[in-house]
Amino acid sequence: MSRNPLLESHELPPFHEIHADQVVPAVEELLAENRRAIEALVEQASREAPSWASLAAPLESLNDRLSRAWSPVSHLNGTMNSPELREAYQACLGKLSEYSTWLGQHEGLFRAWQALKEGPAWAELDAGQRRTVENTLRDFRLAGVDLPAEQKQRYGEIKARLSELGNTFSNQLLDATQAWHLDLADESRLAGLPESALAALRANAEAKGQAGYRITLDFPSFFPVMSYADDRGLRREVYTAFVTRASDQGPHAGEYDNAPIMEETLALRRELAELLGFATYADLSLATKMAESPAQVLDFLEDLARRAVPQAKEEFAELEAYAREELGMVELAPWDVGYASEKLREARHAISQEQLRPYFPAPRVVDGLFQVVERLFGVTFEEDNEAPRYHKDVRFFRILEGGTPIAGFYLDLYAREGKRGGAWMDECRVRRLEGDSLQLPVAYLTCNFTRPVGDKPALLTHDEVTTLFHEFGHGLHHMLTRQTVADISGINGVAWDAVELPSQFMENYCWEREGLDLIAGHVESGEPLPAELLEKLQAAKNFQSAMGMVRQLEFSIFDLRLHHELEAPAADEVQGLLDEVRSRVSVVPRAPFNRFQNGFSHIFAGGYAAGYYSYKWAEVLSADAWSAFEEAGIFDPETGRRFRTEILEQGGARDAAELFRAFRGREPSVEPLLRHSGIRAA
Repeated sequence: MSRNPLLESHELPPFHEIHADQVVPAVEELLAENRRAIEALVEQASREAPSWASLAAPLESLNDRLSRAWSPVSHLNGTMNSPELREAYQACLGKLSEYSTWLGQHEGLFRAWQALKEGPAWAELDAGQRRTVENTLRDFRLAGVDLPAEQKQRYGEIKARLSELGNTFSNQLLDATQAWHLDLADESRLAGLPESALAALRANAEAKGQAGYRITLDFPSFFPVMSYADDRGLRREVYTAFVTRASDQGPHAGEYDNAPIMEETLALRRELAELLGFATYADLSLATKMAESPAQVLDFLEDLARRAVPQAKEEFAELEAYAREELGMVELAPWDVGYASEKLREARHAISQEQLRPYFPAPRVVDGLFQVVERLFGVTFEEDNEAPRYHKDVRFFRILEGGTPIAGFYLDLYAREGKRGGAWMDECRVRRLEGDSLQLPVAYLTCNFTRPVGDKPALLTHDEVTTLFHEFGHGLHHMLTRQTVADISGINGVAWDAVELPSQFMENYCWEREGLDLIAGHVESGEPLPAELLEKLQAAKNFQSAMGMVRQLEFSIFDLRLHHELEAPAADEVQGLLDEVRSRVSVVPRAPFNRFQNGFSHIFAGGYAAGYYSYKWAEVLSADAWSAFEEAGIFDPETGRRFRTEILEQGGARDAAELFRAFRGREPSVEPLLRHSGIRAA
C-alpha cells in the first residue's frame, strides 16, 4: 500500500505530497483509530479515577493528530480549490461531523471528565487545565449529551447537514463569482481607471489567452471599476453581477442560487437550538460568548445606531449634493455611491487610494509590519525558504525570541483563481505540550490583494495594508500564546465576541506617523510618506465613517434578528427582514435585485451566525485598549509588554472580560470607539 503523508508526523504540512485521493482514506483511518482509543480511555476511567495525564492529555493528542491531517486539506480547499479536492473535502465533512457528534454525546466520556473534576486529581490542575475541563463539560451539554437517544440522533443529523450546507454555500458563491467576467477589447469603456487597475485587468485577460481587458468579480477587479470607472453603464453592469451572485437575480439567475441553502440552514439552526433547550439559535450562539443575551446585544447595536444614523444621513445628503452639483447626477443609484464617494474624497481631502499605492509596495509593507511587531513585543522574524509551500507566491516565516523559534506562519497575499475571496487567519499547528516536547504554533495568513505585474512589486492600497495588519493581529493572538493546552491555546477558548480585539488593535499602526514610517516607502525612491499626504490620509480617515458604521450595524442587526426572531423563514421573509433593517439604519440607496444575503458567507459558511455583532463589540475593546497606547506612547515598551502578557499570551485561559480589566485596569468604555470613528456623541 502506498504511503499517505496525511497519516505521517511532520513539523509542517508536506503540501507537494498531498493529493486529493489520499484525503478520504486518511480521515477514515484516523477517525477509526480515534474511536478505538477513546473507548479504551473511557474503559480505563471507569476502573480508576482519571487524571489529566490519563484522560485529557491523550485525548488532546488524538485531536491534534486529526487536526494536523485535516488542517492542510481544509486550507488547500480554500486556497487551491480544484474539482478533485473539493469532492474529497465534501466527502469528509459528514464523517467529521458524525465523529464530532459521537464525541460530544459520548456519555462514558462525559462521565470521565466529570470524574476528573470531582475527583482527587482536580486539586493538582493549574488554572488553564481547570478552565479546559469546565469548557469541555459545558460543550458536552451544548452537544446534547443529556438528550434522549432519539433526540441525540436528530442532533447528529442536523450537525452533519449544517456542515454540508455551509460548504455548499461557500462553493456556490465561489462558482458564481468565477462564472462571470466581461472582456473589453480596448480602453474606451475604462476611462477613469488608474493605470494599476488597467494593468491588472490586462493581466486577467492575458492569463486566459485573451487580448484586451478582463473584468471579474474578484475584489481587486470589482473595486476599482466601482470606484473609478466614468462609464455609468459599466458600473451598473458590474455592480449587478456582483450583488446578485448565487441568487435568483442577475446574469446567472438561479444557476448557483443559495436561497434554498439559507432556508434549510436557518430552519435547522432553530431546530438545533430548541433540541438543546434554547428559545432561539441566537440564545444558543451566545452561550459561549461574552455578551449575556440577544437583548443585550440588540441594545448595544441599537445604541450605536442611535448615535451614528443621524450623522450618516448628513454624510449621505452631502454626497448627494456633491454628485448633483459637481457630477451632474440628479439621483444617486447604488452603483454610483462608491464612484461619487471617491470623487468627493479626492475633492475634499485631495487624496485617493491610488495616490497612496506607490508608498505601499508589498515587500516594504511586510517588512514594516515585522518592525512594528518587533518594537511592540520584542520578537524577530526570519524567512525560511526551505519550508514546504503550496504555491510559488506563498512565503514561510519563523518568529524568534532571543534567537529561538517560538512560532511560524505562511503568508499568502495575492488573489488567484481557485482561491476563495476575503482575508483570514487559520491554524496550521497549535501550541501545546506533549510529554516533554513543545509543539510550536503555526498560522496561515491569507489575503486577496492585487497581484504584482511583471517584475514590479505589488502596490497595495491603504485599505489592503490595514487588512494585512488586521489578519496579522489574529496571527499574533495564535502565535504569541504561552498556553500549552490546545483547547485554550491561541484563539481557542476565546469568546468569539472578543477574538477581534488583537486584530482591530493592530490596524491603528497604519494611521500613525510612527507606524507609517516603518510601513511606507515610495516604490522608486524609498521616501517615507510625505507629511502633506499623511495629513490628508488622517483627515480622510473618518470620511463617511458614520456611513461605514451603519453598514456594519445593518449586517449585525440583520444577523442577530434573523437568528432570534424568525423561526424557519422562507427566502422572501429573509429579504423582508433585511429590507426592514435597512429602512431603519441604512442611508444609501438599494437596488431591488440586490441579494446581499446570498453571499453573506460570514454567517452562512463561516463562524459568525448570530455573532456578526462581534466585530463592533470587539471594536469597543480594541479602541479602548488602543487609548492606553495613546496615553503612554504607541511603541511604549511597558504597555506593549502588558498587552502581550495580559491579552495575547493568555489565549482562552481566562475570561475575556477579566483579561481586558487586567490590561486596562477598568471596565471597557464605548467613548474611545466613538472618538476614533469620528462619531459625534448623539
